[in-house]
Amino acid sequence: MIRCAVVGATGFTGIELIKILVRHPGVSLTALTTRQDKPIPVNDLIPVLSRKTSLVVRNYAWKELLRSADLFFICLPHTEAAQTAAKLFRAGKIVIDLSADARLKRASDYVTWYGHKHPAPQILKKSVYGLPEIYREKIREANLIANPGCYPTGAALALWPLVKRGLIELDSIIIDAKSGVSGAGKKLSPAAHFCEVDQNFKAYKVNTHQHTPEIEQTLSDQAGRPVKVTFVPHLLPIDRGILSTVYARRKKGVNPAAVVKAFQEAYADEAFVRFRGEGVFPPVKDTTGTNFCDIGVAADCAGGRIIVISAIDNLLKGASGQAVQNMNIRFDFPEGQGLL
Repeated sequence: MIRCAVVGATGFTGIELIKILVRHPGVSLTALTTRQDKPIPVNDLIPVLSRKTSLVVRNYAWKELLRSADLFFICLPHTEAAQTAAKLFRAGKIVIDLSADARLKRASDYVTWYGHKHPAPQILKKSVYGLPEIYREKIREANLIANPGCYPTGAALALWPLVKRGLIELDSIIIDAKSGVSGAGKKLSPAAHFCEVDQNFKAYKVNTHQHTPEIEQTLSDQAGRPVKVTFVPHLLPIDRGILSTVYARRKKGVNPAAVVKAFQEAYADEAFVRFRGEGVFPPVKDTTGTNFCDIGVAADCAGGRIIVISAIDNLLKGASGQAVQNMNIRFDFPEGQGLL
């Protein structure tokens, strides 16, 4: 039985983690933290769990927190998460960080895209990027796992089979992605107010979104050379889910059938990626409340283009569900335990 703590348990990702972990047979939730002074019974925070748990979210002292668990899920804002992850890692704990702080391998990219000097750059060389379908074997041995961002998860899974097999022109990639409002987190902002979101649809952070270098880093690693993408995120008037529409040009001589085969073979044995086939495109609703990524492809478009559409739940496969998937891999549990 693995003792687990969720640091920052009252945000959207923390709440989703609690929902999963309380029913996971291989773990014991031993600490749930908040910066609030007043303890919060989990039954009050998540009423659907009523009478199923006596857990309490509370403000822990550091030494008490260290003793409480072997595995720590960090659900804190960036910059703050890095410092906590570094301290836990140095103390010999296993850490799964759901923030952006351990994802980028170059501290200079963090400065460029997040606008801050990285508070603990030493963790960047220690962390393993936690996208299981690509980095599963590294995750098995990792003590610091950087859980991917929601947009990069949907985009990378849509592109990985094409990039890995060299089927597309790498300078042609366009990612048009739309997210529900929960992707912005619980912190209040004018852009997330109901009256701003309802009956509305807009692009934001065009060419400046902080997930851009994360997507490029993963694709570059798979391609063996630098890859740049055009990435435009949009805000949907729904609470959760991401739909990513990805465009790229086929390389000359690449048959559309080879494109379809690449997806079939890449994801044939994956528990959480469902390739829907050629001409079958997933809606967001098919993945809501699940850890699945659904993918469809149009492999023979005019001008030699390929269109790939992926759908995920941004709070699960894009965050907390994937974090538990990483935990399952790291501790040799069945990969779908607690998630299927």
